Amino acid sequence: MLDEKKPSRNIMNKMVVTKEGKRLGIINDITFEARSGELIQLVLKNPTPYTQSLNLERTNAGEVLVPHNSIIAIGDFVVVSEEDLK
Repeated sequence: MLDEKKPSRNIMNKMVVTKEGKRLGIINDITFEARSGELIQLVLKNPTPYTQSLNLERTNAGEVLVPHNSIIAIGDFVVVSEEDLK
């Protein structure tokens, strides 16, 4: 449904937190499949020290990559499931 889709600008610069409330960082960019428009991952700037304990990919610039399948909710924060990050 169209009303479930959100423009990417609605999530840029939002804080990403786990459902337990641990902060991971701020969304700097998103990666998506060009043909389908499907979200692949969130790119975080200023990752918190907590991200070191998670098995997350990083860019060469040190940005943390959060897979899209870990996203639970998008509101004032983007909430992710920590179990899906390990």
